[in-house]
Amino acid sequence: MSTESNVCCALIRHGAYEQLPNVPSALQPYPLTREGTEEVRQQARAFGLWLRATGRTLDPLVETSTLLRAWQTGQIYMEELHEFFQAPPQLKSFPSLCERSVGAVANLSVSEIERVIELDPRFDTPPANWKSDSDYRLPFDGAESLMEAGERVAQHLLAWREGAESEMKSGMKSGIKLFVGHGAAIRHAAYHLNVIKRCDIKRLSMFYGHPVVFEMGLEFADGQCPRLLFGQWKQRQIQDVPD
Repeated sequence: MSTESNVCCALIRHGAYEQLPNVPSALQPYPLTREGTEEVRQQARAFGLWLRATGRTLDPLVETSTLLRAWQTGQIYMEELHEFFQAPPQLKSFPSLCERSVGAVANLSVSEIERVIELDPRFDTPPANWKSDSDYRLPFDGAESLMEAGERVAQHLLAWREGAESEMKSGMKSGIKLFVGHGAAIRHAAYHLNVIKRCDIKRLSMFYGHPVVFEMGLEFADGQCPRLLFGQWKQRQIQDVPD
């Protein structure tokens, strides 16, 4: 049985959704597919078996990005794992947990984005791998690089950790915190949080709906890698989309 003596979080990528083809996926507003919904349920149930075996509980506030696919994934987790929450679960959405924004060209196809760049004499031709280049930012208002998106997500997690540790010092019991977001932003956040190395960013991805659970305590202050408690990263394939 766990004493839950350290703050822990579960990073969860949303389930498969009705994604437009060849379009950067950041702000697409579509829901989970039927298959995606079922896959998330299965992942949540498998996580529940581990929670029961280890005696761990969940923080009652589930935090997701503002995009529908993440919100729906969080709702499924609350339904399937209701018995493990320390209080009746609630869900709250945050823009800071969203995927990398491509700004003013959101939801245009890759070919159309590249055409717009070519039409504008102020812009240089983007690198061939710009979608997966961690440091490249499209030259449009509101756009950010993958690294910047990861830092945004990491700062959200660090702000939560600070509050959770303060609550623990006051005697409150800490449950595992569920964060539901997007694959690339979470992966880059994991780099900023010393969960993975820079060389792992392109090598690893996340399974749909599958939680990666780790301790998020003092190891971030002294440079040690946090301890993985449950879940695994996906070995990323070249054809995988960032989100």
